[in-house]
Formats: sequence, C-alpha cells, structure tokens
Amino acid sequence: MQDNSADISQKDKLHSTSSESIKAVAIYEVVKGLGAVLGAVALWSWHGDLEHWIATATASWQQYFSQLLAAQVDSAVRIAQQASRNWPVFLLLICAYASLRFLEAYGLWQDKTWAYWFGVLGYGVFIPIELYYLFASPFDWFKLGILVSNIFIVIVVYRNMKRKGLI
Repeated sequence: MQDNSADISQKDKLHSTSSESIKAVAIYEVVKGLGAVLGAVALWSWHGDLEHWIATATASWQQYFSQLLAAQVDSAVRIAQQASRNWPVFLLLICAYASLRFLEAYGLWQDKTWAYWFGVLGYGVFIPIELYYLFASPFDWFKLGILVSNIFIVIVVYRNMKRKGLI
C-alpha cells in the first residue's frame, strides 16, 4: 500500500512543479523583461537627446567591435531614431512587452498551464517568420541564433507540457 501512495505522490509532484528547464525559460523571460525595462528607462531619460546618444554609442561600438553585428546595430539605430520621434508610443509598447515577459516568467515559475500555452504559442508563431527572414535575406548568424533559441524554447516547453499531460 505504501508503494502505491509513493507512486501517487510522485505523480502529484510531476504534475505540480515546474522543471528546471522551465525555470531556466522563466529566468530567460525575466532577463528579456529587464532588458526591456532598461530600454524603457533609457528612452525616458534620453528621448530628447537620443540622436546624440545613438551616434556616440554607434561610434563606440564600431571602435571596439568593428563590423561585428553591424546589421543589427544599424537596425537598432533605425528603431531608436523612430522611437525618439514617437517616444511616448514606444515607451508604452516597451512597457507592455516587459509586462508580458514578466507575466510569462511568473506563470512558468509557478507552473501555470496558461503560461505553457503562452510560451509555446508566443515563440512558435515567430518561427515561420524567422525562417523566412533567414532565407530571404543574406545569411546572418544572429538571426540563426534567435531561430535556434526559439525552437529550443518551444521544444522545452512542449516536452514539459507533454510530461505534465497538458497535451
């Protein structure tokens, strides 16, 4: 009889705790959320002088890293220039993005079913888009890294959903 209760206890534990891999995804989400918050603070603080700050940061990047991630730096500069012109809208969007990252992290850490679905759908929806941009434009290691990390996260979350009997 004790073996049966031990099996039930083990099954309950399996269905009620998030795995270490899910906790790693949750931490990754927190890091992304914190990055967004830092971006929002920077936009709030420097929106009036963003053009100067961008020029200084770009020059420093090129001095220390030359052409490493040059396409991504150029893209970030274009986005930052647009953000400086429409900073209240971008600030709102950044805060909404950070809130979603923190909400997903909380849900995954607390082993909430909705967070698993949010994670799989939230990352999975971008995989076809990332594949398109990977092949439609010149090869880019950064884009490949984003694609691989998103596929990895979908697999981790999906496997945990399956393990927990959610699918």
